[in-house]
Amino acid sequence: MPVLGVSVARADDETKQAWRLFVTDQQEGGVTVLDLEQKSVIDRFATKGYVTHLVPSQSGRTLAAVQMDHDVVNMIDSGIELSSHRDHSDLEIHDPALLPITIAGKRPVHAVPDHGVFYIFFDGEGAAKVFDEGDLIAGKSVHKTVTGSAPHHGVVVPKGNYHLISEPNLAVETKPGSLPPRLGLKVLDQDGKQVGPVHTCTGLHGEASSAGVTAFGCEEGVIIAYQNGDDAPTVEMLPYSKDMPEGRVGHLAGGKAMQFFLGDYGSDKLVLIDRTEQNPFHLINLPVRYVHFILDPARVTIAYVFTEDGYLHAVDLLDGKIVRSAQITKPYSKDGHWRDPRPRIAVAGDVVSVTDPREHLVRLVDAETFANKGEIPVDGLPFNIVALGGSGLSH
Repeated sequence: MPVLGVSVARADDETKQAWRLFVTDQQEGGVTVLDLEQKSVIDRFATKGYVTHLVPSQSGRTLAAVQMDHDVVNMIDSGIELSSHRDHSDLEIHDPALLPITIAGKRPVHAVPDHGVFYIFFDGEGAAKVFDEGDLIAGKSVHKTVTGSAPHHGVVVPKGNYHLISEPNLAVETKPGSLPPRLGLKVLDQDGKQVGPVHTCTGLHGEASSAGVTAFGCEEGVIIAYQNGDDAPTVEMLPYSKDMPEGRVGHLAGGKAMQFFLGDYGSDKLVLIDRTEQNPFHLINLPVRYVHFILDPARVTIAYVFTEDGYLHAVDLLDGKIVRSAQITKPYSKDGHWRDPRPRIAVAGDVVSVTDPREHLVRLVDAETFANKGEIPVDGLPFNIVALGGSGLSH
């Protein structure tokens, strides 16, 4: 008799692998779903406007299509379900779908997924609406709200029974229609009451988590928050060292299997951040300005960086050096508006996918060698890209 709660593999179970790419269109809006193996379009979902941020849940079951300039967030069912059962994972595949949920609010920007929940911050309201992934899939729009001091370009991140929330600088006079700058970070309890002081983090921007630690980019350094037991989170500043060149961290990615952070530093450098070292910042020089960077979730010491000369680079984070480079597209200048469509990167198992808006393509290369693995035509101007999938038993 099988033990309750344990999935037992049968002789007729089949190991399957499935990867889907979700690509936004910066021309007319919408999200195109691609089958990576077949190199074909599965479906295309219309949105109210172009998607500024496409954010997958931690489970990969859903994605939030955030449309900042159109005051709405659409939710997408990826059609990929991976569930862990001790010694193996189960994989279920069904058709992707645009969920019948429309999340409305003033200027949504940051969507933070955490343990089956989405925290979606609305700058124009100065608050995050909190949605359970299961409720969204079931077509329910019920939510809780975590409210800040005032409307601002902000973010909320859960930490145990507390919330980390950005704090605006209300002492600075702002122009009509403008939002106040960020002053720092504070901790709220479950009743919304502030715990401790506001921690200075001027111009707070960029957020990531790694092995229980959350980091935010600041003009003074990188501020981190971590928790011991059920106590309120501890917040500390890692100040930039005096010998570092002019710059700051504004975007962050967090390691999954190891505790570290990778951030930008200025326009032509990355920085590896290890809070356990006396000097936590290790600069990585790039040949030209970067356009996008991402960590490889499986090859945990490798990052991929696309630079404006059209090259894709693999960076070994252990020694901070570029170990592989290949030209993937023609050059894309970083000058111009930040919303101009430029290449973005996603990793799907052994394949690195790069959007090429100018040529209306998603280009595919081998993660280990950068050898050409083909391309997928996509209508419009393919911009943001997310890869979801993996391998598992199909019972």
